Amino acid sequence: MSTSETNTNASVKWLRMFYALIVLIIGGLIGQFVYLNTTNDSASYPFKLGLDLAGGSHLVYEADVSEIAPSDVGELMNVLRDVIERRVNTFGVSEPIVQVEQSSFVSDTPSERLVVELPGVTDVETAIEEIGKTPLLEFKLVDEAAANATATSTITLDASSTEDGAVSVPVEQPNPFITTGLTGRYLEGAQLEFLGSNNQGGLANEPVVSIRFNSEGGQLFEDITRAHVGENLAIFLDGQLVSAPRINEVIAGGTAIISGNFTPDEARDLAENLNFGALPVPIELKSTQTIGATLGGEVLGKGIEAGTIGLGLVMLFMLLWYRLPGIVAGVALLMYVVVMLALFQLIPVTLTAAGLAGFVLSLGMAVDANVLVFERMKEEYRDGKGSNEAAQIGFARAWSAIRDGNVTSILSAIILFWFGTSMVKGFALVFGIGVIVSMLTALTVTRTLLMALPRTQLDGGIMGKLFNSGFKR
Repeated sequence: MSTSETNTNASVKWLRMFYALIVLIIGGLIGQFVYLNTTNDSASYPFKLGLDLAGGSHLVYEADVSEIAPSDVGELMNVLRDVIERRVNTFGVSEPIVQVEQSSFVSDTPSERLVVELPGVTDVETAIEEIGKTPLLEFKLVDEAAANATATSTITLDASSTEDGAVSVPVEQPNPFITTGLTGRYLEGAQLEFLGSNNQGGLANEPVVSIRFNSEGGQLFEDITRAHVGENLAIFLDGQLVSAPRINEVIAGGTAIISGNFTPDEARDLAENLNFGALPVPIELKSTQTIGATLGGEVLGKGIEAGTIGLGLVMLFMLLWYRLPGIVAGVALLMYVVVMLALFQLIPVTLTAAGLAGFVLSLGMAVDANVLVFERMKEEYRDGKGSNEAAQIGFARAWSAIRDGNVTSILSAIILFWFGTSMVKGFALVFGIGVIVSMLTALTVTRTLLMALPRTQLDGGIMGKLFNSGFKR
């Protein structure tokens, strides 16, 4: 071998060692980042624990969208989520989770649900009370003919048509209120006013609530009053009739008055709750669940224990089966763990018990690519190629299998995340991220460290014996 070739090989060797050193330094820095944000109570990027690990309340509401056009349901549910989120934020809940869910697409009667998770709130009655303070505001026209009818009427059947003689049958009165589509979804703000102080009529100093619509709601309100001058417009809060003033003229400007013999405190509370957000659609509480902090801590401890045991067993297997390459795979696996933990803190991913299960499962998946590469390396190494050449060929030949296996796993995670409930989504998200990170660590960390090892042959020295002990099987 010429001097120039020797120098080139030496340069390549040192360059590979430099890359390996950089990879190890980056891994150490990521590990330090995770450690500092785990042990410091005032860390900028702490782990975000789900309800089943931190304890708290889990509430499921079902929205009544029967009177909503299907094309508007998605938008209204997003508005509802934002309103409830603003509401729960006001009573000091740390990191509340409010999300919209739809029942299974194969269900005969699909329903729209709102899931509210309140970490740290173990008094579920308080949570329900606080959320329930957010009012449902509706404006409905009054059908005068139906309103003048009696609550029920009866018809008398002729004696000849029954065996027992004449019978009176009650007939239900039609609904006297007509939906206008004007609800709290268009509300922009509300404030307490006193009628006597601004000469708007009514009782002297009567407390009322002045509401202000956004541009879309203001236009809708103007259109309603223009088309129904002389009729009554009923105002409902949480399904209860507050007042039904007559429309005397077109009302432009997007403002209205809610009066209902309020006390000043009642009017102030109403304005405050409306400002927190009026519900765009009615909701009904369907289920509640409370998880104590002790139980959550126990679940978290078991999850960490399972992850530690799983990591240890996988690393032990790789060490015993592949020896020196197994040590490299173990280092790559540790890099995978610290990268995953850092992502959990940075994104941040809400860790749940299902998410921890996905993480533990991904530990096994993380060495899958290494096993494929090592088996290809073993074939090349036995054919007499050096360790570096065997590693290069092994990675090239294993890539298609690694790619196909990981793509199918990622597709499975996407499907679970798309169609699953919140618990299934937690598992799918962590598992999907784990598969992607494991593929990257196998193709970068493992390859870089293997290529940095001294070149050995099947019968060459101590390093060769270490390779042989793992690749002779």
